[in-house]
Amino acid sequence: MNITVIGAGYVGLITGACLADIGMNVICMDKNKATINNLNKLELPIYEPGLEDLIKKNCLVNKLHFTTSTKKAIENSTAIFICVGTPSLKDGSVNLKYIYQAAKEIANYINSYKLIIIKSTVPVGTCQRVKSFINDIMKNTKKSIEFDIVSNPEFLREGTAINDFNFPDRIVIGTDSQRATMIMKDIYNAPIFQDTPFIFTKIETSEMIKYASNAFLATKISYINEIANICELCGADISVVAYAMGLDKRIGDKFLNPGPGFGGSCFPKDTKALIKIGEDLGYKPNIIKSVMNSNLLQRKRAVQKIINVIGEVKEKTFTLLGLAFKPNTADIRESASIYIIEELLKNGGIIKAFDPKAMDSMKNSYPELAIKYCDDELSACEGSDCIIFATDWKQFRDIDFTVIKGIVNNPVIIDLRNMFEPSYIKNNGFLYKGIGRE
Repeated sequence: MNITVIGAGYVGLITGACLADIGMNVICMDKNKATINNLNKLELPIYEPGLEDLIKKNCLVNKLHFTTSTKKAIENSTAIFICVGTPSLKDGSVNLKYIYQAAKEIANYINSYKLIIIKSTVPVGTCQRVKSFINDIMKNTKKSIEFDIVSNPEFLREGTAINDFNFPDRIVIGTDSQRATMIMKDIYNAPIFQDTPFIFTKIETSEMIKYASNAFLATKISYINEIANICELCGADISVVAYAMGLDKRIGDKFLNPGPGFGGSCFPKDTKALIKIGEDLGYKPNIIKSVMNSNLLQRKRAVQKIINVIGEVKEKTFTLLGLAFKPNTADIRESASIYIIEELLKNGGIIKAFDPKAMDSMKNSYPELAIKYCDDELSACEGSDCIIFATDWKQFRDIDFTVIKGIVNNPVIIDLRNMFEPSYIKNNGFLYKGIGRE
């Protein structure tokens, strides 16, 4: 099947590369000429483990192509995946301008039946409004061509996105068309999906499933963070508490790791959007609203933890190990590290930082922040008054603390991800503070 993917960002590239890998003929279209030129040179705009090799493999066998030509991409496809960004506006609502730009292009160049699949995260009701929008344009241009709209939300986690696409927990498809249903079954008719649960439902339900899922996971993170805070005050160990909770099958062991608050491109944006959806419908979602407030307070608590240990921040050197919001990605959007750095700089601190993948992202997005970027963990820790583990990159676990002890100014570890056993760090001569344990 010939498939077009509109948007060559994170979701678009993963979707396009993975669809090509299961045998589809895929064109990834993006208006950004620099992005497409680089992709045609096999230079990726994002980091995701395994993606570069997957793209190279499928380009080599002519299953995957990149273009800036909307006309070419739309005219030569049966199914069109819309994978453009849907960023937050100041009031928490979703900016849908890229969705409607894509819809307008489809309406302008549609030349035969098309299945339009919205994979971007959009508020409930968006697919139906996009359908009306396209119909209005076609009516004005006197076109009479059939098309269907499908909601097919993505559930990709940065760092494991290829595996998530190939072995999903479920595939959600919202449609009111039998023809669309058959095409979607054909697209996902690959052996790797044979054991995957398929949920065919109405479009509005499909749109809601994505928001409900992400807001629930954000809630779970905020909940375990609050339990960790109570553990600190009463002397309990959050590691044991979370482990025991996770053994309860009603709860499960995922997303029970305390930290400085959730970040990334999805949880904050989608949680705020769900609050706005509820409020626009005349409902006040109290629990969901409290999640965003709790997340901000957790970041403030992380900064206060650092200050409580160090005392006067001015002219002290702080080492941030980890800038990405999670490991195995270069994504710094809504990363707790940004808030921590900004607060320490406001108080006169000196910041040194190292991240295996996210330093260029940080430099480009926050050029105004006075951060000394270092080549490795060792140089970042040299002369430090406080080492802060902000992202749990696997390579950080291999740090030799006997060496680090000899190059720091003040042996203090703030472990915001509970990466290490407190006794191990303390036995190496460091003062150690984690989350929810001592």
